[in-house]
Amino acid sequence: MGECLIAAAWSDPVWIWNVLKVIIGLGMVIFVHELGHFLVAKLCGVKCEKFYLGFDIGGLKLWKFQWGETEYGIGVLPLGGYVKMLGQEDNPARIREEIQRAKNKDPDDSHQPQHVKSPAAAEAGEQQHDEAVSTESSESGAVAESVGGEETAFDPRSYLAQSVPERMAIISAGVVMNVIFAFLTAIGAFWLGIHEVECGVGAVIPGAPAWQANLKVGDRIREIRGSPVDRYKDLRAAISVGDIQGGVTMLVERPGQAEPLSVTVHPRKTGPYPTIGVLPPMTPTLDTRLAALPGSPAGQAEPPFRPGDRIVAIEDQPISHYAEVHRVLALNPDRTLRVTVERLALDGQNQPGVHVPAAGERLTIAVPPAPVLQLGMSMTMGAITAIQGGSPAESAGVLPGDTITHVDGLPVGDPLTLPERLRAMAWKSAIGTEVALKLKRPGEANPIEAQVKLRRADWFETPILPGNPVSVPVVGIAYEVLNPVAAVAPDGPAARAGIRPGDVVVKAKLVPLSDDAIRRMPHGDAYLELGGKRSFSVDLAKEPQGWPMFFETMQNPVLSGTVELTLADGRSVSMQPVADPHWFHPERGFSFEPKTFFSGGQSLALAMRLGARETIDAMTLVYRFLGKLGTQVSPTAFGGPISIFDMAYRFASQGFADLLLFLTIIGANLAVINFLPIPVLDGGHMVFLIYEGITGRPPSEKVHLTLTYLGLTFILGLMLWVLGLDVVRYASSLFERLF
Repeated sequence: MGECLIAAAWSDPVWIWNVLKVIIGLGMVIFVHELGHFLVAKLCGVKCEKFYLGFDIGGLKLWKFQWGETEYGIGVLPLGGYVKMLGQEDNPARIREEIQRAKNKDPDDSHQPQHVKSPAAAEAGEQQHDEAVSTESSESGAVAESVGGEETAFDPRSYLAQSVPERMAIISAGVVMNVIFAFLTAIGAFWLGIHEVECGVGAVIPGAPAWQANLKVGDRIREIRGSPVDRYKDLRAAISVGDIQGGVTMLVERPGQAEPLSVTVHPRKTGPYPTIGVLPPMTPTLDTRLAALPGSPAGQAEPPFRPGDRIVAIEDQPISHYAEVHRVLALNPDRTLRVTVERLALDGQNQPGVHVPAAGERLTIAVPPAPVLQLGMSMTMGAITAIQGGSPAESAGVLPGDTITHVDGLPVGDPLTLPERLRAMAWKSAIGTEVALKLKRPGEANPIEAQVKLRRADWFETPILPGNPVSVPVVGIAYEVLNPVAAVAPDGPAARAGIRPGDVVVKAKLVPLSDDAIRRMPHGDAYLELGGKRSFSVDLAKEPQGWPMFFETMQNPVLSGTVELTLADGRSVSMQPVADPHWFHPERGFSFEPKTFFSGGQSLALAMRLGARETIDAMTLVYRFLGKLGTQVSPTAFGGPISIFDMAYRFASQGFADLLLFLTIIGANLAVINFLPIPVLDGGHMVFLIYEGITGRPPSEKVHLTLTYLGLTFILGLMLWVLGLDVVRYASSLFERLF
């Protein structure tokens, strides 16, 4: 199957063109860095013996040619590049040999050797290595030698014969070129124009910091810590690498409210870096690639929805933004809804007998409710993990750590159905109706009873990430659902498979429908072409709170072919989910476009202003990321060459301007990381040169070699680390897609 995928990729001209754009783009990032070293070295009169993209390991090359005194070529290992100057050597074990070579007159050079006073004599140069894995330049300084205090002769065209300021210029030229390149690519991107995701809220994760702070779908974030923001990536940067001690204050605009709200969110580290639990904002326009999930109510509706359709009304209620769509779906999960769309796509043109809607024509399509797919078993209610600020639960004194055992005197039942049961109670009863919750509180011998008023929540929340709790909007609580089976319905799929109360599920897997079955569904081809999820599994032994996400993923009709469960006693069972006639999911399979705005595309002056902002933001973000590494940011957040290529391909697929913007980020990363004060990097050699400039002599050979070996060990260890992360990350993803 993997061979088929590869063959299909190579036969796709769009795929080939995007790969070529990525190769050329990433090659340019390396090329301009080495070009900086090369040009300044030439200006200083240094002989450059080699200029290579990629490394010619063991002398192996893809291509080479000689022009003048320099050999130009492409090495077999595409992880960077280098410029080899006379008198410079990257391998610490050969530094002394290279210095000795630089002391002798080059037989091809008509210049006479230059005499350099030994204490300030010099440091061996370096082989400029740009490792794409972490975007570094690997360079080694040399050891100054003195022979009885006498002058030491160096070839005048050797790197070692140059003054400290000249060597500083050569060392820093690569970084300077990367900054210039990043700025130019940013200008190009914004001159063409970029669609940027707006800084807003498209979904709120149950129990997350944003949920606790009462952020809502449709909110637009205008300021963070008093600074204006307009892009979603500004929010991510402010949370992931910003100063989050004491919380993050935001100014939020909410649809239907005249005055903005001041909200303080306390980020939480649940992955590689802190998050607040919001997803990007969306619009009422259906995704331009996949309008609806195959097999879902929206996907099976007639006439079919088309990519790019804009929802303008539901049940004759006008729709102007996504928050209104979300509200209507939340309030009417069990009703067939008449959805009116404005059709902009002209599918079916020139086909005899096919009606082609004119641009702007409106169609009304009936969309039935989406019955929840269930297995006829309920899991164990876990403890409450979070309380929403200002909620009825907070007012009633409910605390995190409490466990609900009874509702109005009856056992709590299936924890997954509790939100719907309480929602129905809230909307059928008078406003302010109370429900009695019996709670088991840690440290308390006797149960505690809390009288909680039900509010009429007009929104829904979905556990879509690993470990997400289940939330109850009408009371404002979020709780865990654990993996022991609490009850089994008679004659349900679980009972027929032999599952009993008390069994513990340690692994759950969704086996999807076949590709042929998916293709026969409306929107099936688009789903497969976009690489839609092909299978899903969760290890509940390692993630005992993972059942809510698994159950939510099971609602995808493509993935609900067969459910395979592995139990703690070693048994494995298979079953088919069945539709619950009394329980409905508010989402009906629609796919929506993200809410974006067009940035740039007007004038060169605007492009330069936006490009400068983007370049500065990209560079400072790297420093902030490194400053939080190990504390606020996990080392697993790194990406290696596979991640870089994958991200570059995604940007290239979106358009040329998006690829240019990604190259800005890569160029800025290379500039910053390469100038860190680590031996074998440009920044490390700059430190050596500063020391030589101040003291009049380079560091001792022993100190220099020790630091060089330490730096080289660190860089090689970092390379192995990020390569390992890439291999694990993408091998897992490939295994999931294929099997």
